[in-house]
Amino acid sequence: MKYFFLSIIFLAVIVVSAAGFRGGKSELPPLEIFPDMDNQAKIKFQAASPFFADGVGARVPVAHTVPMGFDVPAKAAVDGGAPPKFGFSNGTDYYSTGKVGDFYGDGMPAEIEVNTALIERGQQRYDIYCAICHGASGNGKGVTSKYGILNAFNFHQPGIADPTNVTAYRADGAIFDTITNGKGLMGSYGGNIPVRDRWAIVAYIRALQTAVKDNGVKIQ
Repeated sequence: MKYFFLSIIFLAVIVVSAAGFRGGKSELPPLEIFPDMDNQAKIKFQAASPFFADGVGARVPVAHTVPMGFDVPAKAAVDGGAPPKFGFSNGTDYYSTGKVGDFYGDGMPAEIEVNTALIERGQQRYDIYCAICHGASGNGKGVTSKYGILNAFNFHQPGIADPTNVTAYRADGAIFDTITNGKGLMGSYGGNIPVRDRWAIVAYIRALQTAVKDNGVKIQ
């Protein structure tokens, strides 16, 4: 019987603690067990701030800096150089989406010149972003395969690089779109890799596939 009453008292304390004071008014600040970043040490847009000598919270960019995503032109505009391009495009053309209408396109867009520099850039970006899962050779057996992620895409599967194989072939635009938006367990890299670098990666993947095919290497 003693334990029964103790249980009732304990239950009553829990109920009162959880709901007994709901709706009560107080001028004291609330007790936040999980503040969830409700109060942050930040400056809101167009707000004043005594932290800075001029009292203005919004600061101008540091001199001679370039916003992330912009390409620094090789030649200044006053010397005839082209204006800087924004690397992360939101366009609707083939260059920006990898699609022609509702279908994936194939081949490099007109804005891309396939040369040694592009392939080398693609290899560099592939090694940084892709090789960890897809493997250095593109066989889908990167470092992550040792830790349970076993289904990374293998770029050397039969038919993947064969345009006549309508069921297995992956068009250039499809690979570009996957890099941009992700697919399956792969997340989107559209916010990490500029458009031109995505096409460079596509070009390097094609180079990998061609090298394996020409050398007769079987990569499983």
